[in-house]
This record gives sequence, structure tokens and C-alpha cells, in this order.
Amino acid sequence: MPEPDYEYHGLMAEAWDVLRGDTSGWPDRLFYLDLIRRHGQPVLDVGCGTGRLLLDYLEQGIDIDGVDYSPEMLALCRRQAAERSLTPTLYEQPVEALALPRCYRTILVPSSSIQLLTAPGLVNRALGRLVEHLLPGGLLAASVMTLWEEGDPLESEWEAEATRPDGVTFRRSARSRFDPEIMCEHTEDLYQKVVGGVVVAEELHRKLRATRSYTQVEARYLFERAGLVDVRVLHEFTPEPARPEDTLFVVTGRRDDDLRNEDDDAG
Repeated sequence: MPEPDYEYHGLMAEAWDVLRGDTSGWPDRLFYLDLIRRHGQPVLDVGCGTGRLLLDYLEQGIDIDGVDYSPEMLALCRRQAAERSLTPTLYEQPVEALALPRCYRTILVPSSSIQLLTAPGLVNRALGRLVEHLLPGGLLAASVMTLWEEGDPLESEWEAEATRPDGVTFRRSARSRFDPEIMCEHTEDLYQKVVGGVVVAEELHRKLRATRSYTQVEARYLFERAGLVDVRVLHEFTPEPARPEDTLFVVTGRRDDDLRNEDDDAG
């Protein structure tokens, strides 16, 4: 049976929240909330997945929609929303072909999701679509990571294990190899579902060019090339400017008010 054309499927999707554990204290949660309060609503959560941020913000009365390309992650999001008596507006679309019925004051791309678009043409199209979905003066914010620097090892391995409240355990054995020539990471992840000490399901997820690494300069250029103005690179999840040594940073940029005026004139 062929694999689906979206990445987050099968055991990878089922184990996602369990392996991440409690994310309520992650620093990006309050950081993005502050951006929303300063730049306004409505809000779009790009790559919303199972709703880590989306459902939290929706519960606080924020006007927020979500988009993801994985129907399995969106199904998990709807299930969790129902448990919290929430009814989110969710869209199943690839970001490079985004076509939603409204525009947004704030668009968030958390969890370095922009780096999953590893082909330069693809990420440029995606940013173009996101800019088209910004209201005049609206803000786009994306977290970005530099995955490799000169002198770092090219290969890494790690393991994780966590148990669901119903006693089901998930294991993930991850291997990655970084290719400096194309600045992309190749990944291989073995997921196991364990019940009563017995492995009842197992999946191997391999992906070439799974994630692309960006320096601060490269990430800034992506935003500027997309036509955004007032582009800033911030230190981790703070309002402070990024430091030269930062390998985790957030890039923000605004849609120029004049862009919508030009669109109107052209119509």
C-alpha cells in the first residue's frame, strides 16, 4: 500500500502528542499570544497539527483558524476540540497552494514548520500565498532553526518513549543525517506502539530532504523576497533582537499597507 503524500500519518500522527508530553509551558505559547494581542485578529495557525496552540487560543476567545496538510492530524485536533467543547475552523490544504475564504491580521507558522518545505521554489510559493492571506499591515511570524553549523556532527540518533493514560506506550527511535551541500536533513524514524509489553504495531518513516536549515540571514531574505516589510529576526521566543550565535529564532514581517491598495487599483 503506497504511503500518503503527506508526512504526518499513521503511528507518527497517533504518537505525536503523547511523545511531546505537556507543552503548556513551552515558551512559544505566550510569545505568540503576545504577538496576537499586539497585532490583532483574526489569526491563522499554519501547520496547526493536533491543535497545540490553536485550541488553547480558541479557548481564550481568540478568533483563530487552522490549516494543515495531514487529515490525520486534523482528525486528532477535532477529537481533542470536541473533548473541550470547542469547534475550530480547520482547513486541509498545502500551504504552497493556500486558498482560504478570508484574510488575517496575524499568521503564525510555529514549530519550524516552514522548514518542512525543502525545495526553494516551494517555500517561496508558500510565503507568497501566506502574504496574500495577510490583511494590510498584518504580521507573519515563523520560528526557524539553524540545524547545522560548521564543525557540528553530520549524524545524530536519539530515542523517546511515553505512555498514554490508557496504558499504551509509544516509542520513537530517530536517526538523522545532514547534507551540507544541500543544507537539508535526511531522517529515519522507527515508531512502535506497545501494549502490555508487546509491540502491536511498528512503522518506519524515512524521508530524504525532510527539513532545510536556515541561517538568520537566509531566513530574513526569505521574508524580504516575499515582499514583507519591517522584517525582524528575534532571539528565540522574545522581543529581543537575535544574537549572532542563536540557532533558534523567530522571523517576523508585515504586509505593506500599499500592497492591498495596489491590488484594489488593479481591480
